[in-house]
Parts: sequence; C-alpha cells; structure tokens
Amino acid sequence: MKLVRFLFFPFAIIYDLITSIRNFFFNIGIFKETSFKTPIIVVGNLSVGGTGKTPQIEYLIRLLKDTFKTAVLSRGYKRQTEGFVLLNDSHSALDVGDEPLQYHKKFSNINIAVDANRVNGITKLLTDKSLDVILLDDAYQHRKVKGSFYILLTKYDDLFTDDFLLPTGNLRESRRGAKRSDVIVVTKCPVGLDEISREKITKKLEKYNKKIFFTTISYDEKVSGKKNIPVADLKLYEVLLITGIANPNPFLSFLKNNEVNFKHLKFSDHHNFSSKEIDLIKEEYAKLKSTKKIILTTEKDFVRLESRLDNISFLGIKTLFFDKQELEFNSIIKSHIKQNQRF
Repeated sequence: MKLVRFLFFPFAIIYDLITSIRNFFFNIGIFKETSFKTPIIVVGNLSVGGTGKTPQIEYLIRLLKDTFKTAVLSRGYKRQTEGFVLLNDSHSALDVGDEPLQYHKKFSNINIAVDANRVNGITKLLTDKSLDVILLDDAYQHRKVKGSFYILLTKYDDLFTDDFLLPTGNLRESRRGAKRSDVIVVTKCPVGLDEISREKITKKLEKYNKKIFFTTISYDEKVSGKKNIPVADLKLYEVLLITGIANPNPFLSFLKNNEVNFKHLKFSDHHNFSSKEIDLIKEEYAKLKSTKKIILTTEKDFVRLESRLDNISFLGIKTLFFDKQELEFNSIIKSHIKQNQRF
C-alpha cells in the first residue's frame, strides 16, 4: 500500500501546487475571506480524518455553554439534505450528519446547524443577536471564512510534520498551513505520556511558534444506550462491536485492555448503513451464543443505528488535557471570546 501511494508522488506535487496557490490568493486578498464581529473559533486539522475533532468540539461546548451563548456550525458530512439546517429533535443523521446530531442530542440548550456554505451558515446563525461565539467544526481549510481563532489538531502517532500531501500521504494541504493556527493540540496521546516524549514532539512543532497542548482520550465509565452497564462488566458479555469511524484501533485496544471478548464488524468513516448491512449485523448478533450479549458501538455510530437495532449501546469518550494545561487552554479560549465580544 505504501509503495502504491509513493507512485502517486507526482500527483502530490501537483496537489501541493494547487493548494498553495489557493492559499496564496486568500492570503493576498484575491480570494475573499469574510470576517464576522462575533468570535468564530475554528477546529480542524491538516490531515484526513481521525484526529479527534468531535471530542474537541464537545470539550469546547462544555467549557463555554454556561458562560457564553454558543452555537456550532458543521458541514453535515454525508447528509441527504442541502443548504442551511438548524437542528431540532425531529432530525435524523441522514438529515444533518452524525456528528451534528450527536452534539444536538447531548447539548440541547445550544444551537447546532449545518451548512456547506459556512459564510451563509454563520450569517443565518447570527440572526440570533445574543450569540457570543460560534464553533466551526472541521473548517480549517474553509478559507472563505476568516476565523478569529484557529485550533489545529494533530494526532500523537501521526503528526502532520511526519506526513505528506495527498495522495502520497494524508495531508489536505502543506505543513505550512499550520502557521494559520493560534494553538496546536496533539490529540490521542497515551495516558502515561511522559515529559521527555512531550518535549520530543514539541521540538518537532516548535518551528511554527505556536502554543502546544497535549490531550488524551478518556472513555466513559459506563456503557449507555439500550443497555446501561459499567465498563467493568463488559467482560461478562459477548460483544458484537460495530464501528464506522476513521480509526477504531484505540477503541479496540481499550476493550482488549479491559478483557472484553468481542467480534468486530468494521465499516468506513461516517458510514450510512444499508438495510442489507443492518440484516447482517442482526444475523451476527443472533450467532452469539451467550445469554449475556450486547451490540456495542461508538457514540457517533449510535446516532445512526439506535432506531434500527435493538440491544445496541455505545461507549462515550471525552478529551482530557495533560497536567495543568487544561487551565491554560481554558483561559486562552475564554479570554479570546471576552476580548472579541460585541458590546
């Protein structure tokens, strides 16, 4: 596979040229960037998928929702609707996408919207004059909006500094794009990552002259959904695991470390399950012989599957910062909003 991707190296050079010209035109004003008076915090990455944008957005929602009137705008990847949609309880994942629906179900007191045209989406949201901040989900390359603050995510074991452009690597644009960020967050670090390892990563990233934060993924202590049981009890069950995310490996490792016996059915990221695939899942579940059995999935997959499968539950995740970095990160974000609020 690596050899095949290397053969596409000439196309990666062409891709670099195209994206670099595009960014240059935005930088010098030939292509228009729209700014807004309301703080717009952009969360994204340089690489394709799997860097932990969803838990990072949820972290920001929890941080801000009780102090600032907060909204989230997403593209609504793989939805079957078009244009601007403000989420309500009647919407499904097919209407708005799995991640926006997940946000809406967890945080019903804030506005969640989808629109591929981010300028239009922000403008529509700002008809609510009381909004203090809008979080833009996965919009780092969406240069038509000039965000007020950029959070760049990069995965611990797949740093953008070690990657190359598509199709040879997984970068959506050159590493130079990191210069647009205000902070860089290294995601999905091992729980026990030591200071020496963090210093090595910091050295790789220091040329971009950004504040660097380190985070890890924390799994919920309980499984939620059709069955609500402690994670510690999962090892007593026969588990059919369903994933439709970019990188399920951390989830698999967590289950193995907790001595969970599972059979894994893996699907593509943001997968829209067909009726045939739902039938397959039901058949595989029926084959499990234990009297204590469960279908387990991620929270993102759960919002697409809960109405179609019985006995399905999910294990939620959260972003955790290392040491006292949480306090510093929180302070930077809140200070930015206060300093850029309209009065």
